[in-house]
Amino acid sequence: MSAQPSPERDPLAHTVRGVDHAAYPTFDPRATITFYRDVLGFPVVHATCALGWGPGDHPDFIHFFFDIGNGDRLAFFYYFGVEPYRDTAIPELLHRARHLAIHVDSEEHLLEYRRRLDASDWPCELQVRHETVESIYVTDPNGYLMEITRPLRAITPEDDIDANVSVEALMAVAGEEDPTLEKFFARKAALIAERYAGEAELVTFA
Repeated sequence: MSAQPSPERDPLAHTVRGVDHAAYPTFDPRATITFYRDVLGFPVVHATCALGWGPGDHPDFIHFFFDIGNGDRLAFFYYFGVEPYRDTAIPELLHRARHLAIHVDSEEHLLEYRRRLDASDWPCELQVRHETVESIYVTDPNGYLMEITRPLRAITPEDDIDANVSVEALMAVAGEEDPTLEKFFARKAALIAERYAGEAELVTFA
């Protein structure tokens, strides 16, 4: 058995902070949100809306996150216009969606992991900045996608508000015959307008 590196010799000793999130696809976001948010009581804390990410034929999607305690999150992808088990893109989407994300605190730690990967038989496949995080991705020897991620900024109460408006819009649009990201954005804008109008009335007549 090989010796374990000592903290003095290993620049990454104890820098990994556990699970940031585990992610899966969903083809029924209304039931998924109802189950995790309303039945189990896991609050929605973040949502990323992706228009035109990935290769040219990659479907638009929304990526939403539930708080499951201790700073850990459970995330789901919903792909607009993708029919479960009847779409040729399903196998690749399932592979890319199902992954474990490991949390690190700094850019220095993230880049050191990238250096190690790029010097190995499993080089980094993608490095990208999302709305609140920067991540690197690699496929492990078993064929599982793994993400290592660092925060770009702290999640705020405004992010929580945006996430909850986003999932309400998603639940409304996902029940329609032809859900699209454009319809999602229109519904989200309407919900924001309704909320703003209500708050404006409270200010006016207070």
